Amino acid sequence: MKTLVIVTHPDIEKSVINKKWIDELKKYPEKYTVHQLYEAYPDGKINVAQEQKLMESYDKIVFQFPFYWFSSPPLLKQWLDEVVLYGWAYGSTSGFKLAGKKMSLAVTAGIDEEGYSTSGEYKYTMKELFRPYELTFDYIKADYKEPFVYYGIERDSSDEWINRSVPMYLEFLDNL
Repeated sequence: MKTLVIVTHPDIEKSVINKKWIDELKKYPEKYTVHQLYEAYPDGKINVAQEQKLMESYDKIVFQFPFYWFSSPPLLKQWLDEVVLYGWAYGSTSGFKLAGKKMSLAVTAGIDEEGYSTSGEYKYTMKELFRPYELTFDYIKADYKEPFVYYGIERDSSDEWINRSVPMYLEFLDNL
């Protein structure tokens, strides 16, 4: 079954790596569906019913975004608040519409991995910083999978560094 990749990048045209990943994913339409939130909702008005129907159509869902102020870009938070609702995704009468679906994150981070460690610049690991996502996916009974994180884009934004990430990202998606 195909994987739904929900991309949240506020300025994808200026992106160096998320744009590359989207371009690569689009080469395999039989395997991946790319859904760009900022493209779909430039005004921030989310079609909740449409998004819920889309989510129900996939067994594997990945949220792709640049790590942004130790979280995601704001439209993803808004999307989660408006789409993953009581009575649909959780609650005694919801039927837990996302239960059992494999969900994960694919994130680009500016600094090297060492910066996200107890002795690093930011004092916390990515696993710790991703806890809200893990808890959210657990709460709705989805099958949370460890995220894919590609580090160091601020240090090295060369074509070589970016291209190096592509096969790793595709392998991650295929093994989800």
